[in-house]
Amino acid sequence: MEKQFHVTCARCGHRVPYVAPVTVCEQCGYDWLDADYDLEPIAETWRAELASRSCNMWRYWELLPLRESDHIVSMGEGNTPLLRAENLGMMLGHRHLYFKDERQGPTSSFKDRQASLAISVLKETGVTEAVVASTGNVAISYSAYCARAGIKLWAFLTSTVPADKMREVALYGTEVVKVTSTYDRTKIVAAKFASHKGLFIDRGVRNIAAKESMKTVAFEIAEQLGRVMGDDGTGLGWRAPDWYVQSVSGGLGPVGVWKGFRELYRMGFIDKMPKLAIIQAAGCAPMVNSFKAGLGEAENVTEPQTRITTVATGSPGAVYPFLRNIVLEHGGAMETVTDEEAFRAMHVMAKMDGLSMEPAAAMACAGVFKLLGQQVIKPHEVVVVNVSGHTFPVEKHLLGDGWAHTVGTAEAVALAARSPAPREGLMTALNRLDGRVKRVVIIEDDPDAARLLRRILQARGQYQIFEANNGRAGLDLIHHEHPDLILLDLMMPELDGFTLLEIVKKEETLQNVPVIVVTAKDLTPDERRRLNGQVESLLQKGSFMEEDLLEDILGALE
Repeated sequence: MEKQFHVTCARCGHRVPYVAPVTVCEQCGYDWLDADYDLEPIAETWRAELASRSCNMWRYWELLPLRESDHIVSMGEGNTPLLRAENLGMMLGHRHLYFKDERQGPTSSFKDRQASLAISVLKETGVTEAVVASTGNVAISYSAYCARAGIKLWAFLTSTVPADKMREVALYGTEVVKVTSTYDRTKIVAAKFASHKGLFIDRGVRNIAAKESMKTVAFEIAEQLGRVMGDDGTGLGWRAPDWYVQSVSGGLGPVGVWKGFRELYRMGFIDKMPKLAIIQAAGCAPMVNSFKAGLGEAENVTEPQTRITTVATGSPGAVYPFLRNIVLEHGGAMETVTDEEAFRAMHVMAKMDGLSMEPAAAMACAGVFKLLGQQVIKPHEVVVVNVSGHTFPVEKHLLGDGWAHTVGTAEAVALAARSPAPREGLMTALNRLDGRVKRVVIIEDDPDAARLLRRILQARGQYQIFEANNGRAGLDLIHHEHPDLILLDLMMPELDGFTLLEIVKKEETLQNVPVIVVTAKDLTPDERRRLNGQVESLLQKGSFMEEDLLEDILGALE
């Protein structure tokens, strides 16, 4: 049974039933859209069923914008611990300081929630190749979940992203593109590439699924606080904190978390809304600087001056006025911390409470230290800090050479060379990324088997992949695409693999195209003779390893 919900424009309020992903309001053209739900029956369902459900983010299924649960791509994300600051709380004289430990997601960051929902939506809508721009954690999470979903990913990262993070992205089989410019410019380059190739591009905070995924942080916090502190008067066992604190780059996290708390409040699960504390790096703080200057729109930072590259977003766009209005209406704070304060907080958190975290997460902790010192946060208030990530390096020797492409924008190349910008345009450079691509047709009626074959190809080589789910469509695809290689199942509707192979080998323009058969069929001696001399190799489903297929593919293409 399909879930029913609506999409509402944040500007004009136009509301339509959700049928498929949309990017702009059909009424006014605005590109900030939100999912909204009939909350009353959902609240009744949660009261009756939630306690017996599995403990992951998908326990909140009714308030996530996926129509059918069959498309969920999950690796156990969510249900991260809420840890009380034992030693640090004692040191600071703050009894109710908690850390939402998002380091314990599948790829060690809170972006795993975003990836799980966003990639599930892509799977539901049939997307097989996508583009994302990232400062690190999003690319890592999306890469892992795309690998699981059988979706090819292009990740555009600034060249200042730590090499360890880039290697981790590449390890999942993602195409890594380093852009020698700022993150905001990198987003533009990624968007041009996606438009040029006709690919889906993740739009960050303007992606409904991305925002909605972050609500699950709020849901879990309210449930967990209710268990450790008792509810806040509703009698339902849930509790909202007085403060929610997060370091911010583009602002997606607080936007989604706020929406989650708001929905809980409207359903009667909590009796108040928390105050938001938005923490930015002093060297790239367009929101905080603009807030302190009393500006309604953000003044962008064109040249970030922070070593914490994962938060170096200089153009917050519509996120700033959204968060500014929340802070002004409900209380809260926007504050900066220096890189040195963040690095110091890393040491403090590890040494005091055993929490080792990445610098961006430590920024939030440093912000709490500052707000407590300023007495903005009071000693009796309940504070929850999002410890957003903890990454581990990928060993260099696992990837070898050539694991990333480099694309320099004209401005960056000219600056580095102290010479005029190169004549070559951006799209020419991007087109070179496809220079070694081999064209492969997969003809397979089992979608799981097709996804596996596609994933092996995507993760290990430069292949342009075309798919058909029956023999007749496969033959048409071969004629149209003129592939360099065919991966062929034998038992298929309309036209079986044996017959298709005979047709291909009789055509002069196709007879030299190598064919690898991947089948679950136990072949008779006669059937093996029919294939003899016609195929490069024969692999039995369920009994070959990834390396076996890759070795045969490389041999066939030589």
